[in-house]
Amino acid sequence: MQLYPDRFESHIRKGLVNFYLIFGDEPLQKMLTLESLRKHAATQGFDERQQFVVDNQFSWHSLIEATQTLSLFSSRQFIELEMPTGKPGAEGSKVLTELAHNITVDTIVVIHGAKIGKDVQKTKWFKALDKQGVYVPCYPQEGKQLSNWIGSYMSKLGLQASPSATALLTDFCEGNLLAAKQEMDKLALLYPQGKIDEVQMEKAVVDQSRFNVFQLVDVMLSGDAAKTVKMLHRLESEGVEPTIIAWALTREWQTLNHLMSSKIAGQTINWNQHRIWSNRQSLYNSAMNRLTLENLEQIRSKLQIIDRRIKQSQVHRPYVELCHICLLFIAYDLQNLAMQ
Repeated sequence: MQLYPDRFESHIRKGLVNFYLIFGDEPLQKMLTLESLRKHAATQGFDERQQFVVDNQFSWHSLIEATQTLSLFSSRQFIELEMPTGKPGAEGSKVLTELAHNITVDTIVVIHGAKIGKDVQKTKWFKALDKQGVYVPCYPQEGKQLSNWIGSYMSKLGLQASPSATALLTDFCEGNLLAAKQEMDKLALLYPQGKIDEVQMEKAVVDQSRFNVFQLVDVMLSGDAAKTVKMLHRLESEGVEPTIIAWALTREWQTLNHLMSSKIAGQTINWNQHRIWSNRQSLYNSAMNRLTLENLEQIRSKLQIIDRRIKQSQVHRPYVELCHICLLFIAYDLQNLAMQ
């Protein structure tokens, strides 16, 4: 059975099942879903928790053993299996399919990982587990979905924001649920009375460090390489997380890609659709005049690489790589860049 994250908590209060499949690319929803399930399962006596990761050293026999044995101190167990690729392989598929038909009522198995496609959802093992469990897809929230999620979370915190204030926060945090959650947690501390208007929202969420990220984007779009590098250095010295910069650059790439596609197709650009007001339209026109589709493809590739490396903690100097990506937006020839 498929169930979206916003309905998950109310569902598990009605009773727990043996299998939970939690997959997707939205980290906050996955984290909140897992935390909610762990806490609720603990209150129901599932106090023995084991965790496994399907990697090159993983043995599927260890999962079989875990489901068949209990400690002396617990009668119920909670097993988490992280499957990064979403594909268990031939041996894993066989084990999971058999497990679906031989699980005890005192065992919960949670399988989680990155986004999976229809090919995985059509496999025998997935169908077998889904038939007896719950599949929770965690996808990025956008537009109305994001606005509804923000409204729901604010209600849990006892906050009441005006429609314009909610729209401001939605626009500020689009594509980044973690940032939205952090801002709302902060709002609950700043405004304990609960009611928030647009002026209060703007004062609270547009703090100096993040505002500079938007300044960085504008300077980069204008094509000023020297000022872009200086601003990046300042943001690094202020301790701004590289993930925030990477998120902002990804968002700008998406916008430029849409604008360029419309321009090449000979269509009139609908600036309002992209929420680009008149004071910033010249910046995007400047960027489109110097960039090509080949440039955008190169930027997309670099953004995917740094996103993966940051998540896997494999990048030692993220701001150096972010600087190179910014220069690609400017169409700067990196081959002529002096090495120091």
